[in-house]
Amino acid sequence: MIARRSFLAGTGAVLLAAPLTAQAQQAAQAPRIGFLWGGTPSPSLLREFEDALRERGWVSGRNITIEHRAAEGRNERLPQLAAELAQARVSVMVTSQSPATQAAKKASGTIPIVMLGNGDPVRYGLVSNLARPEGNVTGLSFLVNEVSIKLIELLKEAIPKTERVAVFVNQTNPGAAPFLADLMSVAPRLGIKARPVEANTIDELDRALTALTREPVNAVFLVPESFIFSQRQRIIEFAMVHRWPAVGPLRPYVEAGVLMSYSPHASTLYRQAAVYVDKLLRGAKPADLPVEQPTRFELVINLKTAKALGLTIPPSVLGRADEVIQ
Repeated sequence: MIARRSFLAGTGAVLLAAPLTAQAQQAAQAPRIGFLWGGTPSPSLLREFEDALRERGWVSGRNITIEHRAAEGRNERLPQLAAELAQARVSVMVTSQSPATQAAKKASGTIPIVMLGNGDPVRYGLVSNLARPEGNVTGLSFLVNEVSIKLIELLKEAIPKTERVAVFVNQTNPGAAPFLADLMSVAPRLGIKARPVEANTIDELDRALTALTREPVNAVFLVPESFIFSQRQRIIEFAMVHRWPAVGPLRPYVEAGVLMSYSPHASTLYRQAAVYVDKLLRGAKPADLPVEQPTRFELVINLKTAKALGLTIPPSVLGRADEVIQ
C-alpha cells in the first residue's frame, strides 16, 4: 500500500512537473529581443511595447524573451552593451536613440535593428534612404531637429521677449552638431541667439552651469538626449532659480517642471516599434521595411511652472495644447 501511494504521488509530481519543464524549454528556445537603452528603461513605454507585442501573439517569458542593456546616459558604454546583445544571439535589437543604434550597427551587420527616438537616420549614416533602408536597420525616426525648432518657435510665441537661449547638448552624441547647425541657420528668423551648453559628464555640467550664471541668458532648451535627460531635474531647478523658462521635446521634461514640451507621441512610437519586431520575427527583412516618421505629436504646457515664473501663456498657444498641467 505504501509503495502504491509512493508511486501515485511520484506520478503526480511528474505530471505537474511536465508542463513546467515544457514551459521552461519553450522559453529557452523562444526568440530573444535585445533592448539597448541609451538612458534608463521607461517602465510605462516598455509596457506599451510589450502590450503591442502581446496583441500580435508574442508574450514575454512564454514565447519570447527580452534582454535589456542600459547605458544610463553614458554613451561610451554603448559599444560594450551592444556587443553583449550580439554575442547573446538575439533575434532582433531595439535601440533607443541614435548613439545606441550606431553602436548596435557596429556590433552586428546581420541582426535586424529597430531604432527608436533617432534623429535623421540618413544623415547619421544609419540607413541609405527611408523608403528602402538597404541594411539591417529600420524603425522610426523622431524628427528631432524639426520638432526642436518647432518647440523654440512656440517658446518665442509664448514669451516674445525671449532672445538668448541656452541649448544643453551632449557633444558626444552624433545628433548634437547637426542639430546646432540647423538651429543656428534658423535662429535669425526666430529672433533668438542660441548659446550651446555642451556637457557629457557631471564635471562638465558643473562648469557649464557656473559659466552660464555670468551670461545674459533668458531661456533654456534641453535636447532629447540620454545624458541631458538624466540630468533634467538639476538643469530645470537651476533654470527656475534664475527664473528662466525651460522647454524640451520630451513629455518627461514637462512632467519634471519645464514650461512646455512638444514631441512625437511616445506611446505610439513604442507600439509601432513592436509592429516592426513582429514582422521581423516572422521573417521580414529590415531592408524591405521603410523607416517611418511620426505623424502624431503632442504639446503639453505646465501652467504650474508658468505661475511660478510669473508668466501668462497667450490663448493662441494655450489653445493648441493637447494637455495642460495645472
